[in-house]
Amino acid sequence: MRGDAANGVDADLAARALAGEKAAFTTLMRRHQEMLYRFIRRYVGDADEAYDLVQEAFVSAWEGLNRFDRNRPVEPWLRQIALNKCRDWSRRRSVRRFFYGARSIDTPGLHVPAPSDDDVKQDVDREALLRRLDDAIAALPLALKEPLFLTVFGGCTHQEAAEALGITSKAVETRVHRARTKLGEALAN
Repeated sequence: MRGDAANGVDADLAARALAGEKAAFTTLMRRHQEMLYRFIRRYVGDADEAYDLVQEAFVSAWEGLNRFDRNRPVEPWLRQIALNKCRDWSRRRSVRRFFYGARSIDTPGLHVPAPSDDDVKQDVDREALLRRLDDAIAALPLALKEPLFLTVFGGCTHQEAAEALGITSKAVETRVHRARTKLGEALAN
């Protein structure tokens, strides 16, 4: 289900959840959990952290349900909450590194290499490329990473991403182009 019909179902579920029907919110979560997981997973680069952040995002959505505008789609609202959770996660990680002097988990050489087996060389090569891509994405500055995530991995239009980030649609377009260029350069090296 897509478009207005999906938005209508989501708005109805949100209204029922706001009225106290927990099963309606559970249904709403199930409808959007895969999209949020993929979005967050790409941002943080760690499956376990992504699961935790998805749960945090849904808790925040539940607590902020009374602020949801039923005339707008649920998905961008949830994506904005998820983006805020990712930003919080990134800040917490930076603070921990500062106080504990830990090396960044994005530092090359800290990733455990995929097991190599001659029979699965193609899979190993694919995993290595994905790791390089994840590392390259992690190395992007937030000003480039966030528009890239919202548009490419989050499915937002440039206008939706611009509204979420508080910048112009043209700025989103420019930043996405720069992010893709930097990723291309990183993968070419």
